[in-house]
Amino acid sequence: MRDFSSDHRWLSLNTATVRKQGDLVAIIDACARHGIRAIDPWRDQVAAVGLDRAVRAVRDAGLELSGYCRGGMFTADAGHRIEARDDNRRAVDEAKALGAPCIVLVVGGLPQYSRPGSAISKDIVAARTQVHDAVAEMMEYAKQANMPLAIEPLHPAYAADRACVNTTKQALDICDQLDPQRTGALGVALDVYHIWWDPELMPQIARAGKDRLLAFHVCDWLVPTKDILNDRGMMGDGVIDIKSARAAVEAQGFVGYSEIEIFSNDWWARPMDEVLKTCIERHRTVV
Repeated sequence: MRDFSSDHRWLSLNTATVRKQGDLVAIIDACARHGIRAIDPWRDQVAAVGLDRAVRAVRDAGLELSGYCRGGMFTADAGHRIEARDDNRRAVDEAKALGAPCIVLVVGGLPQYSRPGSAISKDIVAARTQVHDAVAEMMEYAKQANMPLAIEPLHPAYAADRACVNTTKQALDICDQLDPQRTGALGVALDVYHIWWDPELMPQIARAGKDRLLAFHVCDWLVPTKDILNDRGMMGDGVIDIKSARAAVEAQGFVGYSEIEIFSNDWWARPMDEVLKTCIERHRTVV
């Protein structure tokens, strides 16, 4: 396993971690000041400053990307499926312009939550079938841009409103069905917040292998968790054995960034420089 104790070369900042403290350009400037080499920006943050300006800011700061958040939210009723398809194609175009290595997919839950205005449904089996078909369709477009897609399984608490793919096994099943030759077009983004509890995690990481492991995200699970969405912990403040998870993905040959992604009302209330300094310190000592 790589030794992060002496530097933070392999730290990437998911820009949601400081989304309340400044716009994307301000975040990029702060990362450059702190020697953070990579980011994973969110589409709404890119849209707020404009794609061309975002591309220039990343280039001028000399940053790399560890991913692009996010595509997906595939599940929709018939009246909203073209909207979902076109939105995901735009995500591919944006990711290509920014130089992202992959698009992280949060696949969507029940249609009325993934695409507001869709007819109400309680059929999660149908939702999962729709995800499979929509990922297959998006892959065809993404292949033209040579843009890999990374399915992110989310904790089961999000099954209704954010992602009906909830385990690494489910995500890898889709990968095996749609890309059995392991071409690199489809893989997984593993976030310890969502997968740490899974008794099948370690064998599934081994099943993924190097070619399916496209992204690795870190934060921590607090006890108690006050808000399932916006109370993630800074690494070391919770119960996740982050080093074991990283050791497992690196044992498969993963040599990418450990991407810090923290949705937290607590950390959003702190100055950006304080958050980034803490991220760097914990990356060296906990991750």
